[in-house]
Amino acid sequence: QVRLVESGGGSVQTGGSLTLSCEYSGLPDRRSCMAWFRQAPGKEREGVVGLATGGGYTFRADFVKGRSSLAQDKVNPRWYLTMRNLQPEDSAMYYCAALNTDSPYQCGSRPHEYTYWGQGTEVSVSS
Repeated sequence: QVRLVESGGGSVQTGGSLTLSCEYSGLPDRRSCMAWFRQAPGKEREGVVGLATGGGYTFRADFVKGRSSLAQDKVNPRWYLTMRNLQPEDSAMYYCAALNTDSPYQCGSRPHEYTYWGQGTEVSVSS
């Protein structure tokens, strides 16, 4: 059974940083992909960054390029998304999602592609 649990959200001021964590279990290594999505009130859910569990990005949104980084801990299965220079438009609920697949590097940025979802962690950026 796949389980995803997000944490690390909070309130920061413009220009601040946060590291979001996704604790995962039940995913086969190298045959799954994971992604962070976000959804602000009144807006559609959008992809932020994706990762194949064997390592390597599958996608990265333009709005986080240059101010984000990913790290994966395979011993205590978690992966971390650090976002820097946060802006008010980054305020949203952030979700971790996953998909079992034999082609993890073909995973995309559309929410409907993903089977498993966490409950989300909220990020609020004040000006």
